[in-house]
Amino acid sequence: MSTPAKKRVLTGITTTGTPHLGNYVGAIRPAIAASRDTSSDSFFFLADYHALIKCQDPEHVASSSREIAATWLALGLDTEQAVFYRQSDIPEITELTWVLCCSAAKGLMNRAHAYKAAVQVNEEAGEDPDFGVTMGLFNYPVLMAADILMFNAHQVPVGRDQIQHLEMARDIAQRFNHNYAELFTLPEAVVDDNVAVLQGLDGRKMSKSYNNTIPLFLPEKQLRKHINKIKTNLLEPGEPKDPDDSTVFQVWSAFASAEETARMRAEFAAGIAWGEAKKQLFELVNDELAAARERYNALMEDPGYIESVLKRGAERAREHSAPLLAKVREAVGIRAMG
Repeated sequence: MSTPAKKRVLTGITTTGTPHLGNYVGAIRPAIAASRDTSSDSFFFLADYHALIKCQDPEHVASSSREIAATWLALGLDTEQAVFYRQSDIPEITELTWVLCCSAAKGLMNRAHAYKAAVQVNEEAGEDPDFGVTMGLFNYPVLMAADILMFNAHQVPVGRDQIQHLEMARDIAQRFNHNYAELFTLPEAVVDDNVAVLQGLDGRKMSKSYNNTIPLFLPEKQLRKHINKIKTNLLEPGEPKDPDDSTVFQVWSAFASAEETARMRAEFAAGIAWGEAKKQLFELVNDELAAARERYNALMEDPGYIESVLKRGAERAREHSAPLLAKVREAVGIRAMG
């Protein structure tokens, strides 16, 4: 098996929404920092084919793709070092998906969490178990496997809810390697339990599905308004407040230094007013994001530049995907006749 000289790390970003503070703290910021590690090769892609599973609004998919690409560029992703591309610009991925479908056991797909959850909802509603289940949802783990195996990624940073998909990718790769040729690296899931999971405006996990997010690049006035909407208790100024039970403090900790976090913890113990705590939180978050917000707005006004970056990334990605797919075709017997 051909093994890349460097460790290869791959990250996919589904294009189904506007990035928010939770995405930034939990995924974007640590991924961009990790991409600066010259001892590894980083691959980042916009998972626009995956978006079609969840969203049938073409304008939303297109605008989300633009927003997410602009976000990563504005926050400093070095596209000369990292390979940054759009999934749909790599035709080898869809071809490999079909080849892998022919090595993927249906029983394995039956056990996928998303599919089982959809079946459970249908059964509880008295519907046919597969009511409304598309083949996109059912085959999602195979497309994800193709994304990963196409570039022989060694590591894939994921949340705990995605570990199963990495295990499926390994299973599918092992079947192919056993039946045909040792072409695929078996990827490992990387879960960083130290990465913050931000709470949203209502105290639950920040998520688009809860409609409790703070969009990442809101204008200053709107950012202030959103932070002021964060749910707090009724304790008055001067009354000690529990920082470990506060969304305001939790978001503060995700942006502040250790020294500033310790200072704010002391302020909570001393009874800081919620209005003052939110004012300081706004200033902290705004200071970190202001320069990137300006770059983001400029990029959103120049979609042609974003497109050129993605096209260049696709060219670099296909330098890896085209030769590997040629080996896959040869291995399965799809060959020229003379």
